[in-house]
Amino acid sequence: MTTTSERPSETPAREVSRRVSQSVFDGSPLRVVLLVDVYDGAQQQFLEAYEQLCSQVTQVPGHVSDQLCQSIENPSQWLITSEWESAPPFLTWVNSEEHVHMVEPLHSCVRDTRSLRFHIVRETGGPAVPAEPAAGRRLQAHPRIGDGVIRHALTFTVKPGTEEKVAAILADYASPKARVDDTTQLMRTSLFMQGNRVVRAIEVRGDLLAALRHVARQPEVRAVEEAINPYLEQDRDLDDQESARMFFTRAALPAVHHVVADEQAEGNRLALFYPARAGQGMRLAELLSQHDQTAADDPASAVLRSTVFQRDDVVVRLVDVRGNSVDALPADAAAAAELRTLLAGDAARMDLVTDRRASDA
Repeated sequence: MTTTSERPSETPAREVSRRVSQSVFDGSPLRVVLLVDVYDGAQQQFLEAYEQLCSQVTQVPGHVSDQLCQSIENPSQWLITSEWESAPPFLTWVNSEEHVHMVEPLHSCVRDTRSLRFHIVRETGGPAVPAEPAAGRRLQAHPRIGDGVIRHALTFTVKPGTEEKVAAILADYASPKARVDDTTQLMRTSLFMQGNRVVRAIEVRGDLLAALRHVARQPEVRAVEEAINPYLEQDRDLDDQESARMFFTRAALPAVHHVVADEQAEGNRLALFYPARAGQGMRLAELLSQHDQTAADDPASAVLRSTVFQRDDVVVRLVDVRGNSVDALPADAAAAAELRTLLAGDAARMDLVTDRRASDA
């Protein structure tokens, strides 16, 4: 597991393409906002746990500063804000096994949390903040153009030899209700396997956390999750809140880049798995993102849409293409050679298990 952050690319900040709706590779400072709901009477316990956590976080490469705030209206509500040099160091840390263990003391005193991550686009001058960015401090030059869809994935492994059983279970279930509430809807779920690794990519319009909780409560989904439990390499008990939380924390596979070349054209959905060498997952994801950005700007490219997901040394590229194939490596020889140095094995096309859209998506 990667437990120290990798420095972001030193490539000068580029103008943000209007085609790209999401990326962690802009090079801008990152502001992280964590909303915390503390159990009544546990405020002092929470404060002590935070101070212990804070002393460890300050040693993480890429961390700049943080603040802890308590609501003046509801003492059970707290706000933690932190600044990082850029998104990659933060994501490398927050998705690491080190982070999973570091935050364990908070679990017994926290009812709920919500994490929000933002690139800093502009800063206002004042006594504590200069009117112009400090030397070497890059701010995102242009706002990104989003499409209102959040992309996220989960990944886990099953016991070798059980792949066919698991694929059959995951392919044969009733789709959950797509509408979560007035503002949130499940748009699409694509599930792939490569060897004994499962990747489930979801697209949500609205609130991702609300959608994930909605899906977890659906009886058809719960039945599938219970059916695959005996085949998982990592044990879990869905009736144990802590066991389930730890499993899905480790299974999270965040999207780090998304690019759209043609919003209107439909294509075939493919997924490729890239096993990264230890500590090289973020850099590998960045190179793939640059490759797909270039492809999106090329009218002759087969790539219509691409999302790169990364956690530790697991990198997955989900691509909608014209035709039924896509190059795993960049056409540029130098770029392909650099990418190969980051791989622990060959990139592999994943097997599609199911791809479902909401009827009104």
